[in-house]
Amino acid sequence: MKTIYFATCASVLALVGGCASSGSDRSDYRYASSTIGVVQSIDHSGSPPSSGVAGAVVGGVVGGVLGNQVGSGRGNDAATVAGAVGGAVVGSEIQKRNSADRYFVTVRMENGDVRTFEETRVSDLRVGQRVRTDGGDVRPL
Repeated sequence: MKTIYFATCASVLALVGGCASSGSDRSDYRYASSTIGVVQSIDHSGSPPSSGVAGAVVGGVVGGVLGNQVGSGRGNDAATVAGAVGGAVVGSEIQKRNSADRYFVTVRMENGDVRTFEETRVSDLRVGQRVRTDGGDVRPL
């Protein structure tokens, strides 16, 4: 009877021991973060600063045409001039904003993934720096 009891206990202990964790550390890639990483590179992509002249010309023409559709006589002339000036200002601003510098920040995540983010400002980021990604943004830790 004692032999059966002893054999049963030994079998249960062997089964339970086989299910125990091996004590591996938390640095295993399966547990690593997908939002924390290290900046691998920062690449600049952009055009030289734009004066916005082309945008002003196009905006002025479009604004003038639209302004000409309003009123008649002297009111029509005033609307045409106002439309041309307003269109020139708006067109210039649109061109300047569309030619803004862009930076591509490559980050190696703790889980081993490599992701690239497009940023408009990287003054607070450096290669080798630990960062947190939040949506499409990269921020220093």
